[in-house]
Amino acid sequence: MPGGAHPAESQGQQDQAPRDEGPPDALSQDQPDDKKPPTPPHTGIRALLTGVVDDLKHLPTTTNMYVALGGGGLALAVHPADDSINAHLRSHYTLVNDLYAPAKYFGDTPEQVALSLGTYAYGRLFDQPKVSHLGMDLLRAQIVTEIMVEPLKFATHRQRPDHSNYQSFPSGHAAVTFAAATVLERHLGWKKSALAYVVAGYVATSRLHDNVHFASDVVFGAAVGTISGLTITQHGANSWALAPAPVPGGVAVLVTRVTPRER
Repeated sequence: MPGGAHPAESQGQQDQAPRDEGPPDALSQDQPDDKKPPTPPHTGIRALLTGVVDDLKHLPTTTNMYVALGGGGLALAVHPADDSINAHLRSHYTLVNDLYAPAKYFGDTPEQVALSLGTYAYGRLFDQPKVSHLGMDLLRAQIVTEIMVEPLKFATHRQRPDHSNYQSFPSGHAAVTFAAATVLERHLGWKKSALAYVVAGYVATSRLHDNVHFASDVVFGAAVGTISGLTITQHGANSWALAPAPVPGGVAVLVTRVTPRER
């Protein structure tokens, strides 16, 4: 066809034209695909509750054991200096007190749950599965963290440095903020989660400044939160599942190795 493009050639050019695949997901992630938690097909309430039960079964892992031993060892190491550390971090300067004032809210469970629910609701409302998945994991992290922290508080019965009660060990504020930071790191990568770890450290040190926790409390609390975040986002090759099984005369607990989830 003189002066024009061949019909087949024009059709080929049209086939090669870029196609609009719709708006990108609201969460732009820099975490490599092979490290991100796989987005589940469902992120509803049933999936949330089922996920929590699954998480509790997968708490006994080699990685979690190392984190617990490391956190426990570090807590024992700083324990002799608990009183002196608090004495140095307490301040009568108005500026320092004002800087630490918001920390009690950042690390409080209701505020953490509200932020997680907001993320989850946004993802569900605007049909963003990765966002709702992040919100669901944050919620699961808060639930699993509380399940671990509260029994430890009553079991250890440690008095707070301000003598207000006997629920000092471990620090719940440190645990929930480090759990959230760990979940964010798994979903978004280090660059986009660095601020979350800064906030977690800020909250942890504020508990010493406010004289409501010892250093050993916040160190082990951070370890508990890290264990929770890792468990929620990765049931790895070294995971072990616990399940009750009826036996003659009682109930036994079966411990089985779990293969990694497909990505």
